[in-house]
Amino acid sequence: QLRVVESGGGLVTPGGSLRLSCAASGFTLDDYAIGWFRQAPGAEREEVGCISSFRGASRPGSTDYAASVQGRFTISRDDAKNTAYLQMNNLRSEDTAVYFCAADRAGTVCSLKAFRYDYWGQGTQVTVSS
Repeated sequence: QLRVVESGGGLVTPGGSLRLSCAASGFTLDDYAIGWFRQAPGAEREEVGCISSFRGASRPGSTDYAASVQGRFTISRDDAKNTAYLQMNNLRSEDTAVYFCAADRAGTVCSLKAFRYDYWGQGTQVTVSS
């Protein structure tokens, strides 16, 4: 079964940090772009950011971020571990959401469009509260 699995969510106070992981199962991430998305209660799913593949990309490992997280969140990947990461710093209450990762097999270009992604995880809850 081809899937991605998120982990690392939890409760953090405002200004704190968390690192989420996205592990692939049943396939290797080398050719895939990874996107991160989130959905807050009562809200639409929104993009967080993405990272292109290293293999075959004109700009290997290029990233793109939503304006709301630019400068606070960083996406990285370790293809040897078949895992991507979302480092979240200076967290705010409005970052509270379920966070999803997704894999796009057309991985040489990083996209913030959800429809591009082929495999989705079940999500991990991030709560920012004092």
